[in-house]
Amino acid sequence: MFSRWFAIPFWQRVLGAFIAGALIGVFASDFAVQLKPLGTLFINAIMMLVAPLIFCAIVTAITDMQDTQRMGRLGVKTIGLFLLTAVIASVIGLSVGSLLDISPTATISQGDYEQKNVPGVAQVLLNMVPTNPFRALSEGNILQIVVFAALVGVAINKVGSTAAPLQKTLKSGAEVMYKITKMVLELTPLGVFGLMAWVVGYYGLESLLPLASFVGAIYLACLLHIIFVYGSFVKFAGGISPWLFFKTVFEAQLIAYTTCSSFGSLPAAHKVVTEKLGVSKDYASFVLPLGATINMDGCGGIYPAIAAIFIAQLYGIDLSVLDYMIITATATLASVGTAGVPGTAMVMLTVTLNAVGLPLEGIAFIAAIDRIIDMMRTATNVTGDMMVALVVGRSEQQVDEEVLAALGKPQTA
Repeated sequence: MFSRWFAIPFWQRVLGAFIAGALIGVFASDFAVQLKPLGTLFINAIMMLVAPLIFCAIVTAITDMQDTQRMGRLGVKTIGLFLLTAVIASVIGLSVGSLLDISPTATISQGDYEQKNVPGVAQVLLNMVPTNPFRALSEGNILQIVVFAALVGVAINKVGSTAAPLQKTLKSGAEVMYKITKMVLELTPLGVFGLMAWVVGYYGLESLLPLASFVGAIYLACLLHIIFVYGSFVKFAGGISPWLFFKTVFEAQLIAYTTCSSFGSLPAAHKVVTEKLGVSKDYASFVLPLGATINMDGCGGIYPAIAAIFIAQLYGIDLSVLDYMIITATATLASVGTAGVPGTAMVMLTVTLNAVGLPLEGIAFIAAIDRIIDMMRTATNVTGDMMVALVVGRSEQQVDEEVLAALGKPQTA
């Protein structure tokens, strides 16, 4: 029985669990809500991996790539492409929000929303450097872990042969974490089943009806961004068929959609880009954690743009062309500036609303269904991370061309 189960392709097992969970949520909502612990178990197992995996992987990536000029070029290209797609995401969000009537057609019950303090620029910079790196690791402060790991990697390269034992230890640690990751990912169908059953059973379809146009606009904008923007980069810069790319990364997209966690999706995304797209482990270990931290096309580009228009319509406030430009700029910058802040999407939205003078109270109207929106936002973010890994990786010879070439060939038994 178990051998037959594992003989089924992984993505089919995950998709089947996704559909089964959603159906139970619709037809047996009371029972479905009780399945949440299955999803919590999966997320806890994934989050257990994130801090040690990111630390060991980034240090190893930097020490293996001792060409500092090349490393700098990779960093510039990676961050530059993240920012470019964020701007495009904001424009798509504004366009969709402006062309569609997304104002509510019925009275909306306000959700629970607690306004968060938005850190200033100086505080954001200070928060990047850990006062205690062990505390950052234990608390899972990803941005601080990335900064500390990068410093350790650079220092090992500068010290040279004396630091070789530490380099070898951390490289072995990275390989061990990769192996544990594969083991934990086998729980994915179980976790996806529990999470989808809980989401559908808890929220119910009726909770989406008053905000159907708003949710639909978010999903439409995200799909347009994924298909046309990411698809174009994959085709013209990555050199492969967009359909082939989306088919290959589908299982990681599904995990991102279900878990609503870019960090929780890191192991699945890493497995896909290294084993199926041929991106080197060194570069994948650099770009994916960085992307999970600062690449927020869904949270920081599309969502604030459409939400700002929705709240403006809700309160009968007209937005000018200048307001649209401010929304685009602040949404892009906030996606980087609020990296690592809990409730990042809401914090980004607060920044955007403040910038154009819209009432923050409007957030309460959409906070109640934030989980439904966050699913699509996260899937968009993670897809963007994987796209950048392929495009920049291939431009810098960080992709195994044989693996990529074999991707489109029919599989033989």
